[in-house]
Amino acid sequence: MNVTDVSPARVPQEARARFRAGGTGTTAGWAPGHVQANLLAVPADWAYDVLLFCQRNPKPCPVLDVTEAGGWTTPLAPGADLRTDLPGYRVWADGELLDEPTEVTGYWREDLVTFLIGCSFTFETALGEAGVPMRHIEQGRTVPMYTTARQCRPAGRVRGPLVVSMRPVPPELLGTALNATALLPAAHGAPVHCGEPGGLGIADLARPDFGDPVTAEPGDIPVFWACGVTLQAAVTASAPPFALTHAPGQMLITDARDEQYRVA
Repeated sequence: MNVTDVSPARVPQEARARFRAGGTGTTAGWAPGHVQANLLAVPADWAYDVLLFCQRNPKPCPVLDVTEAGGWTTPLAPGADLRTDLPGYRVWADGELLDEPTEVTGYWREDLVTFLIGCSFTFETALGEAGVPMRHIEQGRTVPMYTTARQCRPAGRVRGPLVVSMRPVPPELLGTALNATALLPAAHGAPVHCGEPGGLGIADLARPDFGDPVTAEPGDIPVFWACGVTLQAAVTASAPPFALTHAPGQMLITDARDEQYRVA
């Protein structure tokens, strides 16, 4: 079963049930109006360093929830299992990618602390309602993500570069996109850069580090938002002995509503 073969679920519980049954693929456009979240689980003795890294880098790493050690549930999604209810996961050891399974119960450890981090898919509902096109959704692709030349502020053993997601925006809607996303800081807020990708050290938009390349329409401006995959770049750079993450673009869909996190 692949979610690209079926229409996206409109309800979070239905989406999670599909993924628990083996569905895979990007969650962009699923359960509009509901908060989506990145996932990172690390051993408890690394949890403070990760929490401090998030506190020092709130644009890419807005914390929505942190579990107790060994916990695999969250009040953001009652009844959900964080080990099975995302469409795709990544398993890491010493900063190296070991596996990309559709569930991680076999890898689960009782010392893991799980961080749920805000995701830009959350603000796509607001962008759509404001008339801003989502090219990656229109084209059935995972949003493109790029590792930038900007380094995040390190914390303890955790360090790494800023990762951004990119959406092409018509110039007449640029202000609309900035204003709509600025109201959702828990979903990365306003963009970190607009226009020339070289300003972030990105050499080629056609070659994203994560996700898929997206075709822009004539005149579109590339707009870059901080991205929660920054934590996966930090896993690579910092090399904790073990970590679990979501697969890029394949998020936890929660029951929380985006309006709960709107600042105005």
